[in-house]
Amino acid sequence: MIVSHSLPEQALLRPYAQSGAYTDCYLMTLPGPVHLAHFVEAFYSSSVFKFERTLLGLALGKKASDQDAAALGRSQVSQFSAWQVEERTDTQLLLRFGDTRSWFMVETAADTSRLYFGSAVLPRKVDVEGKGVFSAGFHLLSGFHHRYSQALLRSALKRLPKVQNA
Repeated sequence: MIVSHSLPEQALLRPYAQSGAYTDCYLMTLPGPVHLAHFVEAFYSSSVFKFERTLLGLALGKKASDQDAAALGRSQVSQFSAWQVEERTDTQLLLRFGDTRSWFMVETAADTSRLYFGSAVLPRKVDVEGKGVFSAGFHLLSGFHHRYSQALLRSALKRLPKVQNA
């Protein structure tokens, strides 16, 4: 089950939340160990994301393959399609593309893994209270963004066993 969740204290995405950016976070708890490399590869090689990958390849000339997704997960590359690695630890990956950020984190215990995925959108400006100011278009697309994020995660979860057993 995918649930909306607050950002963990150690999240690489947290500084954006504190600086007025829009941030979100989703959590899935799965049985058994899951490695960050497998989560990232499953996400970026999922059937739902392949559609986005194709669009970015056509629109921006930034093609990427399943092999590129695996290389990103294994820390072998610092760019994947239009995304650049901004920061990486053993359990987290933060990517940037323009004014957006994508974040992955894995917490593994003896018999379960907590998989986190989140996004940040940087505001064009911040008001006097430190809150980001976003366009009407941003607000109109926010509902789609939430549904799309969850669809991406469901698709990644279906792909995860194939990636882990490869």
